[in-house]
Amino acid sequence: MPDSWLSDTRTSYDTDASGYAEKVDGLLDESPYLRAGLALFAESVRTAGGGPVADVGCGPGYVTRHLHGLGVDAFGIDLSPEMVAIARRDHPGLRFDVGSMTDLDLADHSITGVVAFWSVIHIPDEAVPGVFEQFRRVLRPGGPLLVGFHVGDETSHSDEGYTGRPISVDTHRRTPDQIAGWLREAGFTIDAELVMRPDERVPGAIVFARSRS
Repeated sequence: MPDSWLSDTRTSYDTDASGYAEKVDGLLDESPYLRAGLALFAESVRTAGGGPVADVGCGPGYVTRHLHGLGVDAFGIDLSPEMVAIARRDHPGLRFDVGSMTDLDLADHSITGVVAFWSVIHIPDEAVPGVFEQFRRVLRPGGPLLVGFHVGDETSHSDEGYTGRPISVDTHRRTPDQIAGWLREAGFTIDAELVMRPDERVPGAIVFARSRS
């Protein structure tokens, strides 16, 4: 991994995997808008004819599991081997692979959908276009994409994880317009944008897009 931010992110999530898994446990149960977004994505996958869906940056696999429960043939990919180990342990019937969204080990046009659920937040600006181009490469024409992220225009640095252990990871907040612009440049059409908790200090957002034919 030539990029230091990539190796730092992997090491940080390996270090903090158990704490992060505990933090997001039950998150979807408390988040009706996130569940609605994933349900809409699942419907888009069915409309596109069904087929495999990659949950890129899957962490402990809770979104992969949720999509599977919605009838989606979802599998997870994560940079952190420790996160993948937890996902495999907690969801033994599902597929989880170690990999990087900067260089997906998937054939061109081989999957129907991609979910990046608050996983591009650690990608620096200069690397985001390449990541979105990877999503476009592996998606079939017309395939749906869901990107979730923190809204804002700041970057914060974390040096302590949920377990109290030292980590080193940057978190980037972006506007929906910025994400949508990168997606259009990578070959996507924007279908919808959803901003959640706009009155809070750090809102969340989901952009729904599809790969252009």
